[in-house]
Amino acid sequence: MMKLLAAGAFAMLGAFLPLAHAQAPTTPVGLWKTIDDDTKEEKSLVRISESGGVLSGKIEKLLAPKRQDSTCDKCSDELKDKPIAGMTIINGVKQNADDATRWDGGEILDPNNGKTYKVRLKPIEGGKKLEVRGYIGSPLLGRTQTWVRVE
Repeated sequence: MMKLLAAGAFAMLGAFLPLAHAQAPTTPVGLWKTIDDDTKEEKSLVRISESGGVLSGKIEKLLAPKRQDSTCDKCSDELKDKPIAGMTIINGVKQNADDATRWDGGEILDPNNGKTYKVRLKPIEGGKKLEVRGYIGSPLLGRTQTWVRVE
């Protein structure tokens, strides 16, 4: 009788676990492989971390062997001629108060052109991918890259 009750309890628990996992929030926090939206080439690994509810993202590694020592030669501020590997490119991003599936309010730097854009992050496909939208003014005026979660 005890074995039957225990089996029933585990079966009930098993029925609720997938539901609980499906409702777990996905966040942009983690390590991401960036994909160029034009060439579709893998470009870098970016680690997004959270501190006090604010996200930032740092390039951990450039994936193209010939770009390992690249610097931000087009940056016009304190990042001018600094190594791209190790550079923080996402700053000040917070979870959207009206839409918990989006993070925005911060900025993203494109080291290829040295320009900074407003940014919106949105995990998709259960958190396996991340839509990264950089824009000027309105989110309608920008471009989107889809990054792939590494960890």
